[in-house]
Amino acid sequence: MLSCCAPAHEGTTPLTLSPTPPPPAAPPTTTAARRLIDLPGGRFLMGTEDPDSSPTDGEGPVREVTVNPFRIAPTTVTNAQFATFVKATGHVTEAEHFGYSYVFGGFLAEAVAAVSPPVAAVPWWRAVPGATWRHPEGPGSSLAARHNHPVVHVSWNDAQAYCAWSGTRLPTEAEWEYAARGGLEQRRYPWGDELTPEGRHMCNIWRGDFPVHNTAEDGYESTAPAKSFRPNGYGLYNTVGNVWEWCADRFTPHTLNRVMRGGSYLCHDSYCNRYRVAARSSNTPDSSTANIGFRIAADTTSTTARTARPVTA
Repeated sequence: MLSCCAPAHEGTTPLTLSPTPPPPAAPPTTTAARRLIDLPGGRFLMGTEDPDSSPTDGEGPVREVTVNPFRIAPTTVTNAQFATFVKATGHVTEAEHFGYSYVFGGFLAEAVAAVSPPVAAVPWWRAVPGATWRHPEGPGSSLAARHNHPVVHVSWNDAQAYCAWSGTRLPTEAEWEYAARGGLEQRRYPWGDELTPEGRHMCNIWRGDFPVHNTAEDGYESTAPAKSFRPNGYGLYNTVGNVWEWCADRFTPHTLNRVMRGGSYLCHDSYCNRYRVAARSSNTPDSSTANIGFRIAADTTSTTARTARPVTA
């Protein structure tokens, strides 16, 4: 399928991936797991009936949902953290297996763009040979100055492999929305209902005329560091904008597509107004793009996690 701001691998068949070496007995990222934020869970109103929501996205109706206590990372997994995982396990991502991934065409060097065909339905996306988490814009690009940015070009399956190694898991969709709201009931964004309260930018999205001109007035054209802008009331950063985040759930009971939440730096209200906290989208579990990452979660099993700070309006 072609989902909001994120095309899927098309015309591909499921891969038979080479075995991944077993993880070490004590993965280094267990230290990251100990830094997860402890959330108490409970009842909250999930979903929205926002006029900007699409009926096909399944954001509504608003319903009361109960989540058990759980733990969640304050940020998405960074390039540095993912590099540690790859070094420890030898994991090869699905983008590396496929030999390509999707990148916004405006970010490509001329030579790379020349060999990267556009996606018919969304021509601003290009299928870029050699685009991977190590080379976000394809050959010639690198992670220089982006080690603290979200890892991208990772599929749902890649995220699952990281979670298995680190002793964590992906959040359920209900957990994700509960955490992303930061305790604010039925607000449009994690900080309230205004996109730019008092003119202050609160997230990394497309500013200007999509897809031809991005003013980058929020400070970023592509990904921002994982710990950017103000955290929400529970201490989570960038739960809307920056990169889409994989969740554990299927988009519907009748599809293999997995839920993505939060929108990305390419979202704009003229095309993809899905940087609202209740917005949802999906993609196939083997798909990867330059604007999809993930955040880890875990069950509450110890007292080593940091407790969420009080909610502020």
